[in-house]
Amino acid sequence: MSTNTPKVGITETVLRDAHQSLLATRMQTEDMLAVAGELDQVGYRSLEAWGGATFDASLRFLNECPWERLRRLRLNIRNTPLQMLLRGQNLLGYRHYPDDVVEAFVKAAIKNGISIIRIFDALNDVRNMKTAIEATIKYKGHAQGAICYTVSPVHNTEHYLKIAKELCELGVHSICVKDMAGLLPPYEAAELVKTLKAAVDVPVILHTHYTSGMGSMTYLKAIEAGVDGVDTALSALALGSSQPPTEPLVAALRHTPWDTGLDLDLLSKLNDYFEEIKSKYGGHQAPVKVQTEILVYQIPGGMLSNLRSQLKQQGLSSRLDEVFQEVPRVRAEMGYPPLVTPMSQIVGTQAVLNVAAGERYAICSKEIKDYVRGLYGRPPAPIDPEIKKKIIGDEEEFTGRPADLLEPMMEKAWEKVKALARQEEDVLSYVLFPKVAMNFFEKREAARRQGGD
Repeated sequence: MSTNTPKVGITETVLRDAHQSLLATRMQTEDMLAVAGELDQVGYRSLEAWGGATFDASLRFLNECPWERLRRLRLNIRNTPLQMLLRGQNLLGYRHYPDDVVEAFVKAAIKNGISIIRIFDALNDVRNMKTAIEATIKYKGHAQGAICYTVSPVHNTEHYLKIAKELCELGVHSICVKDMAGLLPPYEAAELVKTLKAAVDVPVILHTHYTSGMGSMTYLKAIEAGVDGVDTALSALALGSSQPPTEPLVAALRHTPWDTGLDLDLLSKLNDYFEEIKSKYGGHQAPVKVQTEILVYQIPGGMLSNLRSQLKQQGLSSRLDEVFQEVPRVRAEMGYPPLVTPMSQIVGTQAVLNVAAGERYAICSKEIKDYVRGLYGRPPAPIDPEIKKKIIGDEEEFTGRPADLLEPMMEKAWEKVKALARQEEDVLSYVLFPKVAMNFFEKREAARRQGGD
């Protein structure tokens, strides 16, 4: 290994985003723990191991406690910071939660082993990130403010720089450019990184997906431009809608000013392990291919899969191209929100409804009505006034911070769950996913009684 301090750090996503992207978030904790100690020896900048959809999937599909997963990983990973993805005021759910829930969740995440919290908002509305950032700083975590990258008439370098400065004013320890769809071209990445590095005094990290096929090229140009870190996945769970692969990037940077110092032999050994265990999840594997449709329609890989699934369920698979063309129209009318959770679901569902109904906005989801009412935050650009009137009539739009409308929840939630709770964290699981969490608690209690403990 190189003895020099690496000029670019690698965040490994194999324990979170990689299997969320390619294995429907189904990787079990035991399969992570089997190599946790060796992952800890690599020398990664951080290991992304929690957050995103892993919390929901653990409870819903794996019958596992996500808090227990985090604690067990922390016990086995002592030297490498554990990182998580947090959807700002949405936490790990799909709607806004009151400030008392956000603060309690951040406190519990750090207490149970998280070091770095990457915080984003689907609209890049910094007001929706403020409470989570302040709580992360308060409880001695590393607050990483994320900027969702997308392509539109209003999203440009000046726009992203404004967001970065707002995040720095809140005290973030680093900035992440989050390119969830793989739309960031290499030379634009270099320009954006240079601009951010010249304007802010904190490290700049770049996250992308390989969906469009540009990911590794984008990373290389960003690294040459001075980016401090990038997210990659071991090649067994890379490419497609996952991240660019770790090993080729490490090899490409060897003996250069950007040498990562990571051990390719150890990476190869770890990759062999994940190559072997991924067959266990064969029923959930996503196809690994370049999806050039996103370069035209700007639809992230996971959203593509969801649209295909929705249309198939309604017997409308033959109308997929119509939906592809409708998504950018809806997005433009909605003020160009970045297509990331939950906006990707909201825009995608409305596009399907528009095509299926035969008349645009004849049927509107509750979520798009709430979005137009201002209950998700401030759109990047104004919503088309004619479409707004069609969706909510003459209702007045709310322009404040959505969470200001919410009453505290923690105390009431504890009363509902305390009979089945085994730990303080259970109330947070319940607040985020009430039905799923209660089902998990009941199964856990039944197993306890059966086991006589």
